[in-house]
Amino acid sequence: MARSLTTRKTGLDTPRESRRSLRPNYDPEVFGRLSERFARFLGTARFLVYMTAFVLTWVLWNFLAPRDLRFDDYPFIFLTLILSLQASYAAPLILLAQNRQADRDRISLNEDRAQNSRSIADTEYLTRELASLRIALGEVATRDFMRNELEDLLKDLRTKPQSDSK
Repeated sequence: MARSLTTRKTGLDTPRESRRSLRPNYDPEVFGRLSERFARFLGTARFLVYMTAFVLTWVLWNFLAPRDLRFDDYPFIFLTLILSLQASYAAPLILLAQNRQADRDRISLNEDRAQNSRSIADTEYLTRELASLRIALGEVATRDFMRNELEDLLKDLRTKPQSDSK
């Protein structure tokens, strides 16, 4: 029997098609970058100024505004709810950003460790090569050595009696 053209071959090298689901689909990388930006913003003076201005405005409005325009009287239950909600989202996002940073640090540390081991291996190789060059140079006659030897031979030739050469 021949397979129909619509039947798709499935193997390990073929990516699965995404299935429709009721669960929301999100990109973890985009979500991680967003959480890092949010965590960075929470750690700035700008955020503290914004939050202080927001809370002061809220409190002053609900103290000083006419009674019929107030929306959150003295115990400020709604303000407490908003701040608790903000904190309940901020803490996990900050932890997610810290985990991503820890992962980056771990990868960087592994790369540095690998680079270090390569540098050590290169240094050891160069040390061995330098030692072998020193040994080889110890066996090679240098220019000064040859000059001294030739000068000694010349002195010997000059000081020898002429009768030996006849």
